[in-house]
Amino acid sequence: MAKIIDASAIDFAIYQKEQENFTRLKNANDLIEPLKDRLYSKEISDCTYLPWEDTKKNFQFRKGEVSLWSGQNGHGKSLMTSQVALSLLGQDQKVCVASFEMKPVVTLQRMARMWTGFNPHNQDFEDKNEIEKIARLYEIFGEWTDKRLYLYDQMGTADQNTVAGMVRYCAKVLGINHVFIDNLAKCVRGEDDFNGQKSFVDELTAIARDYSIHIHLVHHLRKPANEMAVPDKHDNKGSGSITDQVDNVLLVWRNKQKEDDVKASGEFSGMLDDPDHYLLCRKQRNYEGSEEGEPTVKLWFLRESQQYVYKKNAKPLYFCNYPHYETSVATFQAKAKQAVGTSRC
Repeated sequence: MAKIIDASAIDFAIYQKEQENFTRLKNANDLIEPLKDRLYSKEISDCTYLPWEDTKKNFQFRKGEVSLWSGQNGHGKSLMTSQVALSLLGQDQKVCVASFEMKPVVTLQRMARMWTGFNPHNQDFEDKNEIEKIARLYEIFGEWTDKRLYLYDQMGTADQNTVAGMVRYCAKVLGINHVFIDNLAKCVRGEDDFNGQKSFVDELTAIARDYSIHIHLVHHLRKPANEMAVPDKHDNKGSGSITDQVDNVLLVWRNKQKEDDVKASGEFSGMLDDPDHYLLCRKQRNYEGSEEGEPTVKLWFLRESQQYVYKKNAKPLYFCNYPHYETSVATFQAKAKQAVGTSRC
């Protein structure tokens, strides 16, 4: 089962201000062989990807980077990053999720719903036998996540030095590759604490670089005059240095205009084929491919599984491998049953 990192049981202070025993000065000529390796390699090494295969060529998560995930309240930032975390597990990564707004069991329930494709609150599962079927799938989900998914158990305001220590602990002791921090506002004194924001994000970028991990930082956008307006990276709350310091900026935007139009016009709405959400990449500092390095990803939302998919009427994604292919619930059940007693699907 996914492991809980108990804030009261571990002394993160010893990881807060570690001495840096790294050699900073490099002779340029010593880097020529690694440079040549990058030249001849057709595959981008040590990269992981978004859940949707079509985005693989124009966006990658690289080691040593920080990604900022921003959006308005209610636009799905935490839900989307939960799906990204599941996808990374399917790419054989070790992941820690630190949500300061949600209990670990609630975070896990959300991820299990995505993973199984089942909505446990659907009236089809009021019968005890049907509930037991989901419970068994949850057990298989637990086996799949065992020693690869960790949840940090702390809600409310968090001391930024403690959070930094926790991230170092994850990287150094647990060997975790990706850490999700949800969200920045819980780790600083307030929206106007610009120095605190700058200091904390600077610390995260240093940790990501020194330990070769990827850190995902969730953040809020300023409240717009019109909720239907497409956001921009400069709409992030707080200090402008946040956007400057991170390597990647990803904006989650919910298509409220479509929702309102469908509510008003039903099947006669002219927006039925429009995406439900957009994921807007507005910064990717170290992209080296030949595609558009700041893609706009169109997504449709599946309410039962709470998954985002890449095309209208697509089936839920199967996260046990990568690329994630679409699968029906029946197919997933069959494959999940085969996974009994294993740590992989």
